[in-house]
Amino acid sequence: MNPAPTSPDTAQLRRWVYGLLILIAFAVNCGRIISVQRVYEPAFHRDADKQGNRKTWPTTRPDSNAMFGSNDRARWATIRSLVHDGTYVIGKRDPTLSAVALFGETNPLQAIVVYQAGTDFRTDVSNPLSHSGIIFKPGLKEHGWATIDRVMNPETLEFFSSKPPLLSTLLAGIYWIFFHAFGLSLIDNPTVVVRAMLLLVNALPFAGYLLLLTQLAERWGKTDWGKLYIVAAGAFATIVSPFLITLNNHTIGTFAVMLAWWSVLCVWDRVSRREMPGWPHFVSAGFFAAFAAATELPALSFAVACFVMLLWWCPARTIVLFLPAALVPGVAFFATNYIAMGQLRPAQSEFGGPWYEYEGSHWSPPLPGYTKTGIDWARRTGRETPGQYALHVLVGHHGLFTLTPIWILAVAAMLAGCWRMRDLWRQALFKEAGDFPWFVQPLGLVLTVVVTGFYLYKTDNYGGFSNGLRWLMWLTPIWLTCLMPIADRLAASKPGRWLAGVCLAVSIFSVSYQLWSPWRQPWIYDLMLEFGWPGY
Repeated sequence: MNPAPTSPDTAQLRRWVYGLLILIAFAVNCGRIISVQRVYEPAFHRDADKQGNRKTWPTTRPDSNAMFGSNDRARWATIRSLVHDGTYVIGKRDPTLSAVALFGETNPLQAIVVYQAGTDFRTDVSNPLSHSGIIFKPGLKEHGWATIDRVMNPETLEFFSSKPPLLSTLLAGIYWIFFHAFGLSLIDNPTVVVRAMLLLVNALPFAGYLLLLTQLAERWGKTDWGKLYIVAAGAFATIVSPFLITLNNHTIGTFAVMLAWWSVLCVWDRVSRREMPGWPHFVSAGFFAAFAAATELPALSFAVACFVMLLWWCPARTIVLFLPAALVPGVAFFATNYIAMGQLRPAQSEFGGPWYEYEGSHWSPPLPGYTKTGIDWARRTGRETPGQYALHVLVGHHGLFTLTPIWILAVAAMLAGCWRMRDLWRQALFKEAGDFPWFVQPLGLVLTVVVTGFYLYKTDNYGGFSNGLRWLMWLTPIWLTCLMPIADRLAASKPGRWLAGVCLAVSIFSVSYQLWSPWRQPWIYDLMLEFGWPGY
């Protein structure tokens, strides 16, 4: 049975529904951002008189704080340092002091415990002689500005955020305006500044992201039900939503991918109709594809794919417009990294070396005879095999397809699209217009396999203490586009609509679980703990 097509009579109604969906999603997330603060939950603490790995319950009321933990504080510290101190350095170590030097002769066991725990006792602000800098200063009661997402230059003993500095540099420009124009400071008014900046860099771009999604749905969707399904999924059922309340690279990278992806599809739409694409689309595709790669390094695969396709369709405009635009964020990425750290290589390339594994670092391997606990050490300490890790990444407690089953439908659409290779090749070779762009599903499948395989090979901790596979977030615009044909197909029957509805409901449930913080484990993880699984 073929899906019922759309008609001009329903176009205005669809636009009204799109507007309502965007308005609701935008307003909900603005409310979350305006009220965002770190919540102290009893489940993650213990009483002071009890033993355990969890932190003790605060004895005094903590200050209100809109920063969640190490991941976002590493960026906020860099932003603060750039505006107030004019440097990327967020801390400095005294070379004459070390855990072994202070404890080695009198209490060697204590030195080993300090080192093993990955907790640098010198972050204690009561010992100002050993460290200096933002991440060792008091403030934000109970946890200060401390972060484990830091690296230390082994030659200068200066600490930097482990995050690429380009994004923090751009955000420091926004904070500079807040500080100098309005007198709002991360030192005196951290909660106000954090909330205001999150509205600008997360909430507003999210509304624009959804608006572009409606345009893609209108152009390539075939049924009213399927189009509305795609927009509802983008607004409420992906991991983008939980992360809007925290400063991170994943949401911004996702918005950049959407802008580049929309531009590529616009170019193809014109080429397939034998029309000359407008030059702004080439500039947009080049700039935002490269910017996405600068914020999400594996998105370089997407940027290369965009370049190859546009070069095939319009060689001259791609070389003249796409490449120069792509060079801007590319040069900025390496330039800021060199200015910050004195080298072109990003800090992540130093993982496993002295930049990461200095004394007291969270990332230092355990000493012989000791075992580190926590999700960051599950595989490195032999408690989880690569096969088990892959299982949980795909269908387990952090499962891409168990937490967000709408992506099962998207992968099914990718496979079905690739099955029609004969038609796809004809469209590709002769630049024919089809019911759906020929390259979307093959490209979606290739990127999904390559990027997921990369993370299965290179990582071992699911993105840390997180409610889902945040590293794959940037693929969301491509997956949603791949989902369109199967949403239209399922719209043709009641069982199909029920199946799609159940997948949507489970996906919304997963991204809404513990919505006050994205830095929480998924509901499947907690359910496994309830059934006796020991966790990490």
